[in-house]
Amino acid sequence: MKKALVVLSGGQDSTTCLFWAIEKFGRENVCAVGFDYGQRHGRELMCAEEICRGEGIGYEIIKTPIISELSANALTRSDIPVDEAKPDGEPPNTLVEGRNLLFLSYAAIYAKTHGMTEIVTGVCETDFSGYPDCRDIFVKSLNVTINLAMDHPFVIHTPLMWLDKSQTWELADKLGVMDIIRDKTLTCYNGVKGDGCGHCPACFLRKRGYDEYMERKKCTK
Repeated sequence: MKKALVVLSGGQDSTTCLFWAIEKFGRENVCAVGFDYGQRHGRELMCAEEICRGEGIGYEIIKTPIISELSANALTRSDIPVDEAKPDGEPPNTLVEGRNLLFLSYAAIYAKTHGMTEIVTGVCETDFSGYPDCRDIFVKSLNVTINLAMDHPFVIHTPLMWLDKSQTWELADKLGVMDIIRDKTLTCYNGVKGDGCGHCPACFLRKRGYDEYMERKKCTK
């Protein structure tokens, strides 16, 4: 069986992908990494660590402070408030330039070193919030690049790429981990676990998706 590395932040999307990977590759073949880049919501890594410990999954945190040194934004600077909305056509001030490019590149190095070919990430183009490195075309391009760069047959899996947030909740429900995702993950840009602060963009998407899924589920009963 192939071995898989999950890029796990401790948020809704990446944690759902963790359980997707466990089902697809087998618990014994899955481990995860997180990245400490000086994010204001660094408590998410503690959530990821707690979830992995409870599931018997190996988890390692890799420090990447250079990201916060290069990019001034609301996720790496406590003096920049998180925008509750963004003007049309402009990226949100929570955009950390090149974050997924670096995360997936570091993950590939870790994966090859540990004899793994499968990399799982929770990026999503449907609800990508204007982040260019969450797009499918970027992931496919990077997959080719890291394969060439390291001469290794990596496959980057993006289980959520074409799902909206309501469908992501549905996937969590089908995987039997709805309660874990709802109560133990941290998606909020202001670092509030579970339901979050309720007004940052991440909380808005999360709650809207949950409400839509629960309404759809109720109508199908």
